[in-house]
Amino acid sequence: MALLQISEPGQSTEPHQHKLAAGIDLGTTNSLIATVRSGKAETLADANGKHTVPSVVHYVKQDGSDELEIVVGHKAKEQQAIEPGNVISSIKRLMGRGLADMDKIKEFSANKLVESESGMPGVVLDNGIEKNPVEVSSDILRTLADRAEETLGGELGGVVITVPAYFDEAQRQATKDSAQLAGLKVLRLLNEPTAAAVAYGLDTGSEGIHAIYDLGGGTFDISILRLQKGVFEVLATGGDSALGGDDFDRAIAQYLVEQAKVESDDRRAHQLAMIKARDIKEALTDTDTVDVNFLDWSGQMSRDQIEEIIAPIVDKTLLSCRRTLKDAGVKVDEVDKVVMVGGSTRVPLVREKVEKHFKVPPLTDIDPDKVVAIGAAIQANVLIGNKSDDDMLLLDVIPLSLGVETMGGLAEKIIPRNTPIPIAKAQEFTTFKDGQTAMAIHVVQGERELVEDCRSLARFELRGIPPMVAGAARIKVTYQVDADGLLQVLAEETTSGVKADITVKPSYGLSDDQITNMLQSSFSHAEGDMGARMLREQKVEAARVIEAVTAALSENGKELLSEDEYAAIQSSLEQLNQTSQGESIEAIENAIEVVEKNSNEFASRRMDASIAKALVGHEVDDI
Repeated sequence: MALLQISEPGQSTEPHQHKLAAGIDLGTTNSLIATVRSGKAETLADANGKHTVPSVVHYVKQDGSDELEIVVGHKAKEQQAIEPGNVISSIKRLMGRGLADMDKIKEFSANKLVESESGMPGVVLDNGIEKNPVEVSSDILRTLADRAEETLGGELGGVVITVPAYFDEAQRQATKDSAQLAGLKVLRLLNEPTAAAVAYGLDTGSEGIHAIYDLGGGTFDISILRLQKGVFEVLATGGDSALGGDDFDRAIAQYLVEQAKVESDDRRAHQLAMIKARDIKEALTDTDTVDVNFLDWSGQMSRDQIEEIIAPIVDKTLLSCRRTLKDAGVKVDEVDKVVMVGGSTRVPLVREKVEKHFKVPPLTDIDPDKVVAIGAAIQANVLIGNKSDDDMLLLDVIPLSLGVETMGGLAEKIIPRNTPIPIAKAQEFTTFKDGQTAMAIHVVQGERELVEDCRSLARFELRGIPPMVAGAARIKVTYQVDADGLLQVLAEETTSGVKADITVKPSYGLSDDQITNMLQSSFSHAEGDMGARMLREQKVEAARVIEAVTAALSENGKELLSEDEYAAIQSSLEQLNQTSQGESIEAIENAIEVVEKNSNEFASRRMDASIAKALVGHEVDDI
């Protein structure tokens, strides 16, 4: 009789091996890790039964030793009021940022921020230790991974980490760097709203349009999704990567420090105010009034009072909702379901305003703190190979257009915003000058028409282009965005095969204004931008005409033209050069027409001369 070996769940051998994978919600305030076991996605708890891990890290330097003790989670959070100068929290807000962007965090930060060599802000602790956002996030990720590996009894084969849909390339790359530093293999970065939709099963439900309202501790995302014929597609995304429940706490804490007359440089009192504000906010979720004792001030606060303080912040999220609906080409009454994600959506005012705005009761069945991690775990289970890829088809989108700089400082969009990813698109360009053997490729991101109004992502050069007349070379520029939203650019001269490429790992540091105002400014400046683009294009055309005609005159103008003809063309060129310095599109067009009129006969004579030269020594029958 044959004996069959029976393995523990999740630890069987090939050919039915269940590979270990997890989904991680790396949040601003709290983080979670989830996995699929016995066909069900669930978040993993610690030994005390707590599922969330506060995104707080306490760095303890041992006396007389270089050893560093790293404490993550609830114990670290307890130290915020005791030793705030050695505790780091809300680090997600610094990911992919520069020091100049940190004003909002400095207001209640217990840490000193300096500029590090990487370009990211370095967090200096009271014990002299300096940490950057990638390192701190890595410590949080490692803690989550340790929990999963201990619970599952094996090493993780890969993880899906969620990020706000509005994270740009720098912030996404910083997240991947953190995972790599923690020793984790990233299967994919998944937009948080998309993960929430998967958790709710919207990808397998009835066809329709759904809105995912995700208000976490430090970020807000709104995504408009459409399920059609089994394909789950993100129509548009919007939001604010520096807006969340922490702002509720700050607004309430500001009220407390004003009542208690706290000095602005009292870091410990400000930290205590944040902790007390969070407790007040949570308490007023289930009751109408609460007694407050803060330092030397005692009083009572009501839900109405809190709602008055935070209402402007909630209204900012609804403004993003209106913009994103417009981007998606969807009217409010076309939205079938609204999913609430993020712990801050527990606030009654948020739910009331969202229901009033979308005119449908929001879905709140799944714990809003766990829903993103659960969706990420489901996706990780597919990507690791435990389920068929056919079980899920997700089409995320890029939040801002990707383009290249062309002559005149114009931004030519190659991949428009809200294009589903992964995606690869190519466009051909050519040289501007005769004999040009190199081309500078400037990769930009944004919605405006001029490069100066967009964000610079990367620059590289294509060299070795065979010398040709202007316009003869064919340079194919390909933009490829992978499933994580990271960009690779390839430039190739098609006749010679000369290539150059770059993987865009942008320098850390995109300002809040560049993220939150890029779309708004593209709308408000649309008419002016188009006018500016038309003017730049006309100036580029003028420069091209001047370059070409001047070169022709230098080559054989004296031979083929009379003195009067030569002087007339020269005079019209000077007039065009002067006119192109102005701001009148019509005047430049007219000046170009004068040059072309004066040089038409010259162009005909040059062509005849070239043909005659080519025929020298040949019989007509040879042609």
